[in-house]
This record gives sequence, C-alpha cells and structure tokens, in this order.
Amino acid sequence: MYIKTRLTVMNFLQYAVWGAYLTSMGAFLANVGLAENIGLFFATQGFVSLFMPAVIGIVADRWIAAEKLLGICHFLAAVFLGAAAYMGAQPQVAFAPVYTFYTLSVAFYMPTIALSNSVAYSVLRQNGVDTVSAFPPIRVFGTVGFICAMLTSNFTGFQNTYMQWNFSAILGLILSVYCFTLPLCPTCAEKAKSLAEALGLKAFALFKEKKMAVFFIFSMLLGMSLQITNAYANPFINGFNMLDGFSGSWGANNANALISLSQVSETLCILLIPFALKRFGIKKVMLISMGAWVLRFGLFGLGNPSTGVGIALLIVSMIVYGVAFDFFNVSGSLYVDKETDASIRSSAQGVFMLMTNGFGAMIGTLGAQWVINKLVNVHIADYAAQYGALAQGATYPADFSALIEKGWSCSWFIFSGFALVVMVLFAFIFKYKHEPEAIK
Repeated sequence: MYIKTRLTVMNFLQYAVWGAYLTSMGAFLANVGLAENIGLFFATQGFVSLFMPAVIGIVADRWIAAEKLLGICHFLAAVFLGAAAYMGAQPQVAFAPVYTFYTLSVAFYMPTIALSNSVAYSVLRQNGVDTVSAFPPIRVFGTVGFICAMLTSNFTGFQNTYMQWNFSAILGLILSVYCFTLPLCPTCAEKAKSLAEALGLKAFALFKEKKMAVFFIFSMLLGMSLQITNAYANPFINGFNMLDGFSGSWGANNANALISLSQVSETLCILLIPFALKRFGIKKVMLISMGAWVLRFGLFGLGNPSTGVGIALLIVSMIVYGVAFDFFNVSGSLYVDKETDASIRSSAQGVFMLMTNGFGAMIGTLGAQWVINKLVNVHIADYAAQYGALAQGATYPADFSALIEKGWSCSWFIFSGFALVVMVLFAFIFKYKHEPEAIK
C-alpha cells in the first residue's frame, strides 16, 4: 500500500504539471498577441514527441536510473517553463524567446510521460505487485491531478496570464525533488535497446501489411483531432467575453472549469471500454469514437457559454469527449497489441503513438491554426488595423462580434466535417471481423 501511495502521488503531480496550462495556454497566448501562433505551440509537443522520448528512454536504459532521470527532466522542464513565463510577463511579449523557452520545456516534459510509466512498472515489479491490476487505479489519479490543476488555474485567474506557467513550473520542481526519493530503478545496459529499436524502426515493417498500414494511416488522421480542443477550446469560450451581447457570463469567465468536464468524462468512460469491446468489437468502437469527434466539434460550433441552450450544448460536447478520446486511444492500443508479434509489440505501440500524438497531433494543430487564422483572427486583425487594440474590458462592436462568432462556428464545423469524412472512409476501407470469444 505504501508503494502504491508513493506512485499515486507521482502520477498526480506528473499530470498536474501538464493540466496547469495545457487547456488554458491558448487563452494566455491570445491575450498577449500571439493568437496566430497557438497551433504552433501545440504542434511543438507533437514534434518533440517524434524523437525525445526515444532518446531519453535510451539514457534511462543505459546510464541514469529512471527515477533520477525523471527528476532531472522535470527540473529542466520547470526551469525552461519558468523562463518562458518570465518572457511572457513582459509589457511587450516577443514570440521568439517565449517560443524558444517553451519548446525546450516540452522537449524535456514530453518524455516524462513514458518515463513515469516505466518507473511505476519497475517499482511495482520489484515489490512483487501485479502491474496489470495495480497500475490503472494509480494512473487514474494522474487525470485527477490534471483536473485539480485545471480548476486551480481557473479559479485563481491564472488561465488568462503567464502565471499558469509559473504554477506548472512550481509543481514541476516539487515533483523533481520527489522523484529523487523514489525507489531505485536500476539500469540494464546489457539489455538496452539500440537507437533504431527505441525509435520503433523495426515495427515500420508492419506497413507492408495492408490492414496495419490502413490502421496506422487512419490513426494519424484521427490523431489530427486530438489537440485541437486543447489548443482552441479555451480561447473560443473565453473569447465570448469580448463579443457584443455575450460578455460577463459565468461560462466565459470560467472556461477551464467548463473544459474540466472533458477530463471527468474521460476518467469515467475508461470503465465502459471492456464492455464496448466485448459487445461491438474494435472496429465499431473506433467508429463510435470517430462519431464522438464529429459531435465534439459540431456541438462547439452550435454552442456558446452565455445562453442556457448554448452552454448545455458545450456541456454535452465535454461529456462526449470521454468517448472520443478513450475509445480511440485505448481500443487502438489494444488492436496493435492483438495484431502484432510479441517481438515487435512494444515498437508497434511506439509507431501507434508516433502516428497519433506525433505526426497526427502536429499536422492537426497546424491545420487548425491555419483555419482559425483565416476565419477568426483575420477579423480581430482587421479591427486592430482600423481602430487599434481592443481596450481592457471592452467588447468588439456588433458587426465585428458577429464575424468573429461566425468564424468560430465555421471553424468547428470544418473540423467536424473532417472527422466525419475520416469516419466514413474508415467504415468502408478498414476490414475487421469481430470475434467476441477472443476478448477476455
């Protein structure tokens, strides 16, 4: 019980560090004049995920004990994020230094997601605890930590300022010190993977199999949806404070609290996956996920945080997110585990993550940035060109407010339409025969 409690605290802090800013960073960037670069900031997480987890994993295998390396990575990530916060606090915020320090921070944070799992597995095995039954309840507290940090940023007002990064950096420093008190996870140089193996290059041979190639391609396409609402949900909801006829509502002032319902739904929907897989099979479960993404974006396009019906639609969208996220990520991971040989199973999981959280998330957020710049930010720029920056606490005139609101709706409908196309193509192209008796 002591070991499980120690690992629960680690997981709580691991994801609290991320939750402190992930869903509210877009609002802060918009407030300091970097709205046109929001997608780039989120795409950077995908870009560093292409190589940093593998490099850090090799270091943990060969030279530095995993729990100590976890502490070092969190320390560096916290220091660089604190530097980004300092640059973001300046009267005139410059893109280059803020983006540089942020990139260095996530370059060291993103590997800690896999590394924290490795530490947990290693410590549990050393203490004779079954990882399959013991780890999921421990991991759930990671989502709890994410939600708690989100709500803290919301109700302290950090969600609109650079203080969200300072808050995250403080949590990261605390976790860094805590990691050095965890049980030793010894290195094993004689069994260490080569760089090619760690990058999962051997598993790319799976693309020679049609069904796996189709699956990985659709994983990337659906992965393009993963970070869009993390990047833009808060700027969208918070932005209603600046629209004529919508400002001052509870929902617009508490965007993170509203968005936190997505993480609550995510936690609960995990419990539905075993039943859904047994009843419907992996293909239908993934189609349900794709349909949920269609609804997730479509309801954002119809909703707003300032009217009864509008906020109800947003709440439904938050609830739908749990199905959209969990049914895709978990069922996809299980499919890869079931369909690949044991010798490349870990590498195959790496390819799945690479296609979804790497290439997919990176391309998706950059694409979303282009759409929102064309349909939303262009009107904000037009207003600034004609009248100057919007005064503190003021709202855009009715004509500009209508254009901005319409731009957001059209953007969400475009994302919804993309998810619908992916769902239809997947239904016709991906072939899979469900065998209920094969699912335990």
